[in-house]
Amino acid sequence: MLRFECDYGEGAAQPVLDLLQKTNLEQTSGYGEDAYCAAAADKIRALCDAPDAAVHFFVGATQANLTVIDAALKPWQGVLCAETGHIHVHETGSIEATGHKCLALPAREGKITAQQVRDAVAAHRANPSHEHEVQPGMVYISNPTEVGTLYTKEELTALSAACYELGLYLFVDGARMAYGLMSPRNDLSLPDYAALCDVFYLGGTKCGALFGEAVVITNDDLKPDFRYALKQHGGMLAKGRLLGLQFLALLDGEDGSGSSPYFALAAEADRQALQIRDAFAAKGLAAQYDAPANQQFFVLPDAWYDALAARYAMSPMGKPDARHTAVRFCTSWATRPEAVAQLLADIAAL
Repeated sequence: MLRFECDYGEGAAQPVLDLLQKTNLEQTSGYGEDAYCAAAADKIRALCDAPDAAVHFFVGATQANLTVIDAALKPWQGVLCAETGHIHVHETGSIEATGHKCLALPAREGKITAQQVRDAVAAHRANPSHEHEVQPGMVYISNPTEVGTLYTKEELTALSAACYELGLYLFVDGARMAYGLMSPRNDLSLPDYAALCDVFYLGGTKCGALFGEAVVITNDDLKPDFRYALKQHGGMLAKGRLLGLQFLALLDGEDGSGSSPYFALAAEADRQALQIRDAFAAKGLAAQYDAPANQQFFVLPDAWYDALAARYAMSPMGKPDARHTAVRFCTSWATRPEAVAQLLADIAAL
């Protein structure tokens, strides 16, 4: 069985394993207060052109999402997000468990707009009973989105401007940040994220690390006492150096050109995913979303689905009707070229 259902099914990129092995018996301070975490944070700040940013390392994305949101919001506030947003549909109510509501907005291609944010806040403020309702305090997006689409620099700039004018924080979930940045359709850079967002993160778990996410806080209001929130939400890893080490290995040699393992492996995964999209297009089947990165979505005739499912693991996304199955194919930093070649041949033979 060849697996294309997710981008976190493998262990870790070889440079990560090499550095972990090389430093295995070194003794360091705990809880992320070691030289490796400090060096990784410095590297990330340099790549973001954000020398004053605070960088904090988390084990996983759900933990990062709920900690950032809970730390930023007042008890009576909620977070605006797409109805397809990860925090709304795929984190088991973790945000609500912290006391904050996900305020879902209709999504188009997985994205929300600055105008939707303005309209939602205007409607809340105009409501005579607004003090009886959850107050919007933040906008959350992921890039790439849950359906593999990308926000453009123009769209993110508009969202940033709306949030600034309305007094909302802008938070970008970057669990698949590397794949988005290396997409041939991307026009955003890490310095853009640092300039336009209050907080965002570089994902590691889905991008070559064993585990780990690097949260970057650029808004000075969110920096003080954040480590208290980190600890309270179970995110202060005792062996914190394991997180810093992994980002050091993945970003080794990076000069902004995508030369490091983090970006080079992501670029290859994007290329493979687009090959899969093109193979289905050659059979007359268009992708379900205009997704230019490592996630590709299709609605397959059941005969095609059954034939492929016998040899390939993919993510079923429901049945839109009695004769079709919606699926997601996902490549990763570790997807083997020969596995993609076999899939392309089998698609051509359908």
